[in-house]
Amino acid sequence: MQIYESAEDYLETILMIQERKGVVHSVDIAAEKEYSKASVSIAMKKLRENGYINMDPSGVITLLPPGRKIAERIYERHRILSSLFIHLGVSPKTAQEDACKVEHDLSVETFSKIKKFADQLENKK
Repeated sequence: MQIYESAEDYLETILMIQERKGVVHSVDIAAEKEYSKASVSIAMKKLRENGYINMDPSGVITLLPPGRKIAERIYERHRILSSLFIHLGVSPKTAQEDACKVEHDLSVETFSKIKKFADQLENKK
Protein backbone atom coordinates (compact mmCIF):
# COMPACT_ATOMS: atom_id res chain seq x y z
CA MET A 1 0.00 0.00 0.00
CA GLN A 2 1.32 3.41 -0.96
CA ILE A 3 1.42 5.95 1.83
CA TYR A 4 1.45 9.62 1.03
CA GLU A 5 3.86 12.22 2.37
CA SER A 6 1.10 13.89 4.39
CA ALA A 7 0.29 10.60 6.13
CA GLU A 8 3.99 10.07 6.87
CA ASP A 9 4.10 13.57 8.39
CA TYR A 10 1.12 12.85 10.62
CA LEU A 11 2.59 9.54 11.79
CA GLU A 12 5.95 11.19 12.50
CA THR A 13 4.20 13.97 14.42
CA ILE A 14 2.29 11.44 16.52
CA LEU A 15 5.56 9.69 17.39
CA MET A 16 7.30 12.96 18.29
CA ILE A 17 4.43 14.12 20.53
CA GLN A 18 4.20 10.68 22.12
CA GLU A 19 7.91 10.81 22.98
CA ARG A 20 7.53 14.29 24.52
CA LYS A 21 4.17 14.02 26.28
CA GLY A 22 3.41 10.32 26.60
CA VAL A 23 -0.10 10.66 25.18
CA VAL A 24 -1.37 12.19 21.95
CA HIS A 25 -4.72 13.78 21.15
CA SER A 26 -5.87 15.32 17.88
CA VAL A 27 -5.61 18.81 19.40
CA ASP A 28 -1.90 18.17 20.09
CA ILE A 29 -1.34 17.33 16.43
CA ALA A 30 -3.32 20.38 15.29
CA ALA A 31 -1.24 22.64 17.54
CA GLU A 32 2.07 21.04 16.49
CA LYS A 33 1.36 21.21 12.75
CA GLU A 34 -0.69 24.44 12.90
CA TYR A 35 -3.54 22.67 11.08
CA SER A 36 -7.25 23.01 11.76
CA LYS A 37 -8.83 20.49 14.10
CA ALA A 38 -11.15 19.46 11.24
CA SER A 39 -8.22 18.66 8.93
CA VAL A 40 -6.54 16.60 11.64
CA SER A 41 -9.80 14.78 12.37
CA ILE A 42 -10.16 13.77 8.71
CA ALA A 43 -6.54 12.61 8.55
CA MET A 44 -6.87 10.59 11.77
CA LYS A 45 -9.97 8.88 10.40
CA LYS A 46 -8.05 7.83 7.26
CA LEU A 47 -5.04 6.65 9.28
CA ARG A 48 -7.33 4.67 11.56
CA GLU A 49 -9.20 3.11 8.62
CA ASN A 50 -5.89 2.07 7.04
CA GLY A 51 -4.63 0.41 10.22
CA TYR A 52 -1.89 2.88 11.14
CA ILE A 53 -3.33 4.27 14.37
CA ASN A 54 -5.83 3.49 17.08
CA MET A 55 -7.95 6.05 18.88
CA ASP A 56 -9.51 5.05 22.19
CA PRO A 57 -12.88 6.38 23.39
CA SER A 58 -11.18 9.23 25.28
CA GLY A 59 -9.41 10.38 22.10
CA VAL A 60 -5.92 9.09 22.91
CA ILE A 61 -4.10 8.22 19.68
CA THR A 62 -1.58 5.39 19.55
CA LEU A 63 0.48 4.09 16.69
CA LEU A 64 -0.21 0.55 15.56
CA PRO A 65 2.81 -1.50 14.41
CA PRO A 66 2.55 -0.50 10.70
CA GLY A 67 2.17 3.18 11.65
CA ARG A 68 5.01 3.02 14.16
CA LYS A 69 7.33 1.46 11.56
CA ILE A 70 6.66 4.30 9.11
CA ALA A 71 6.90 6.98 11.82
CA GLU A 72 10.23 5.66 13.11
CA ARG A 73 11.67 5.49 9.58
CA ILE A 74 10.67 9.07 8.78
CA TYR A 75 11.74 10.40 12.20
CA GLU A 76 15.15 8.74 11.88
CA ARG A 77 15.60 10.36 8.48
CA HIS A 78 14.54 13.71 9.91
CA ARG A 79 16.98 13.56 12.83
CA ILE A 80 19.95 12.44 10.73
CA LEU A 81 19.32 14.91 7.90
CA SER A 82 18.77 17.82 10.32
CA SER A 83 21.99 16.98 12.14
CA LEU A 84 23.94 16.70 8.90
CA PHE A 85 22.58 20.01 7.60
CA ILE A 86 23.48 21.74 10.87
CA HIS A 87 26.94 20.18 10.68
CA LEU A 88 27.27 21.73 7.20
CA GLY A 89 26.57 25.16 8.70
CA VAL A 90 22.86 25.48 8.00
CA SER A 91 20.89 27.25 10.73
CA PRO A 92 18.93 24.86 12.97
CA LYS A 93 15.56 26.28 11.87
CA THR A 94 16.37 25.94 8.17
CA ALA A 95 17.94 22.51 8.73
CA GLN A 96 14.71 21.29 10.36
CA GLU A 97 12.56 22.72 7.55
CA ASP A 98 14.78 21.28 4.82
CA ALA A 99 14.93 17.87 6.49
CA CYS A 100 11.09 17.82 6.44
CA LYS A 101 11.17 18.41 2.70
CA VAL A 102 13.84 15.81 1.91
CA GLU A 103 13.05 12.98 4.35
CA HIS A 104 10.23 11.54 2.25
CA ASP A 105 11.87 11.46 -1.14
CA LEU A 106 15.28 9.89 -0.62
CA SER A 107 15.84 6.36 -1.84
CA VAL A 108 16.85 3.71 0.68
CA GLU A 109 20.27 3.55 -0.99
CA THR A 110 20.91 7.29 -0.77
CA PHE A 111 19.71 7.52 2.82
CA SER A 112 21.86 4.58 3.88
CA LYS A 113 24.93 6.35 2.43
CA ILE A 114 23.98 9.62 4.17
CA LYS A 115 23.49 7.73 7.44
CA LYS A 116 26.87 6.03 7.09
CA PHE A 117 28.52 9.39 6.38
CA ALA A 118 26.77 11.01 9.36
CA ASP A 119 27.92 8.15 11.60
CA GLN A 120 31.50 8.70 10.45
CA LEU A 121 31.18 12.41 11.29
CA GLU A 122 29.89 11.60 14.77
CA ASN A 123 32.75 9.16 15.38
CA LYS A 124 35.32 11.87 14.55
CA LYS A 125 34.05 14.19 17.29
